[in-house]
Amino acid sequence: MTRGAQGGPPAEATRADRFAVVVPVYNHGRTAREVVRAAAALGWPVWVVDDGSTDGGSDGLEAAPGVRVLRHPVNRGKGAALLSGFRAAAGHADWVITLDADGQHDPQDVPGLTAAIPAGQRPIAIGQRQRMAAEGAPWTSRFGRGFSNFWIRMAAGPRVRDSQSGLRIYPLPEVLALGVRARRYQFEVEVLVRAAWAGLPVVEAPVSVRYFGSERVSHFRPFVDFCRNAGTFGRLITRRVLLGVPGRPRH
Repeated sequence: MTRGAQGGPPAEATRADRFAVVVPVYNHGRTAREVVRAAAALGWPVWVVDDGSTDGGSDGLEAAPGVRVLRHPVNRGKGAALLSGFRAAAGHADWVITLDADGQHDPQDVPGLTAAIPAGQRPIAIGQRQRMAAEGAPWTSRFGRGFSNFWIRMAAGPRVRDSQSGLRIYPLPEVLALGVRARRYQFEVEVLVRAAWAGLPVVEAPVSVRYFGSERVSHFRPFVDFCRNAGTFGRLITRRVLLGVPGRPRH
């Protein structure tokens, strides 16, 4: 992928589209600053959504060129933070790129993900994380990915390999119109199911991943969040069985 004029965003990504970056932050003070710096270097506007952090990790980030900070007074969940960022960016961008603030994603993988978007289409693009076990991914991340992949299919969602990756590109306003109800981690799986119901395609492209052992800040709670995942999938599958998939004929 070639760079645009004067070192701006990749030429392919600039087409006639406008991109923005959204980074949800919750007590990621040790890593958020570097993630936001690298995201801003891509050349697109960046919205940081501080979801009720108490560590001051987002303080001063708005001083960086092209970076805007939104703050929730209390923690509302990753999905709620993403939606706040989407709504703020909707008047400025056609697409939103999301990056986790824990440093596991490399913003330099973003151009490859934009290149995976077929011309003339508006899919959700997922960065499929490679070599998770070799890079030290905790078992909860690897198990959770397989768990979600399976149940997304059972809910008439897309067949994907990494349903829990936080490195994604979402088309606006299509995603805002999907009516996703989950407001925590489950947002990222429910949005894929509802995208399939609405006929919105989903594509994947390989990306790298980095884990930092005990230095990594994660707010994933295995028991609580697996229960929440089960509740979300139960709700979606019940709707599929009882009401049929919206926009598709019942068989």
